[in-house]
Amino acid sequence: MTIGDAAELTPEWLSEALGTPVKAVERERIGAGQIGTCYRLHLDTGEVGPRTLIAKLPTEDVAARAFLAPAYHAEVSFYRDLASTVAVRTPHCHYSAISDDHATFVLLLDDLSPATPGDQLAGCTPHQAADAVTNLAGLHGPRWSDPTLLDLPWLNAIGPDDAGALAEVFGPAVETFTERFAGELHESDVRTLHEVAEAVGPWVLGRPERFGLVHGDYRLDNLIFPASPRTGVTAVDWQTLSLGHPVRDLAFFLGTSLDPDQRAAHEHSLVETYHAALLRHGVTGYDLAECVDDYRFGAVQGPLITVLGCVYGTPTERGDRMFLAMAARSCAAVRDLDTLSLI
Repeated sequence: MTIGDAAELTPEWLSEALGTPVKAVERERIGAGQIGTCYRLHLDTGEVGPRTLIAKLPTEDVAARAFLAPAYHAEVSFYRDLASTVAVRTPHCHYSAISDDHATFVLLLDDLSPATPGDQLAGCTPHQAADAVTNLAGLHGPRWSDPTLLDLPWLNAIGPDDAGALAEVFGPAVETFTERFAGELHESDVRTLHEVAEAVGPWVLGRPERFGLVHGDYRLDNLIFPASPRTGVTAVDWQTLSLGHPVRDLAFFLGTSLDPDQRAAHEHSLVETYHAALLRHGVTGYDLAECVDDYRFGAVQGPLITVLGCVYGTPTERGDRMFLAMAARSCAAVRDLDTLSLI
């Protein structure tokens, strides 16, 4: 029972989806809506049922839906097949549906307010980073190198052909990115981006002995934080979920969320925090030194996702400033960690 337009979020439809009477509903558009659209629903359910929910729907650009269908399929499938098998905090899903061609979908999720999203431009504190990496281990640890993940047909693992295609796409994307921001990117970052483009093919296939769930875009804008000093960050936006080396998520988060000096001062303790959480989730035979080395190796994820997100996303003023900040931070991480020497 999927829908493709917010106008279809009627009391009658919601009553059937939720299994509880909904007398009235008011919709409030939230978020930027580049890949999909999100609404906060204010529900009149009497004395039972949630008073507010978040509804996620496909993009209003109908022509783009077929291209985005794999992302929609991944997110709906995460909530259906995987959310209950991992320990990462994510919104409770009250209802999900997706069309046979995966081009339209609907998710009804817990409304996490008054918790608020992180700010990718502003960065985060080491306290927030520790909360986020602990939560990230809850995604990775429970299914660490779990061979049954390979049985999920919708969960993509990159093979040699995919790596070659990625390298072919990423090189031109770097050219577009550096030309677009000429004069705003430091020369050292331009150099690093071109070096990453040369290494990305072998990197994405590297270290296959450890694999698991990769969020793919685990950054501050996709994390919902409770008011300080409380902990308990929640991760959202599961449309980039894939199979790969899990520690890529850790390197991407720390490399794009902390300014270089702050990252350098705190990254070892944050990797320790992540590693200790992995062990609590049952990971064995993986010592801290290996985790640190994998963290160094994973730093390519930062420039990779930053450039692709910018070049293939819808340009906005905030988005441009965000991608420039992420590029500068993540390129510094690649250099500071001497990542390219490990590939």
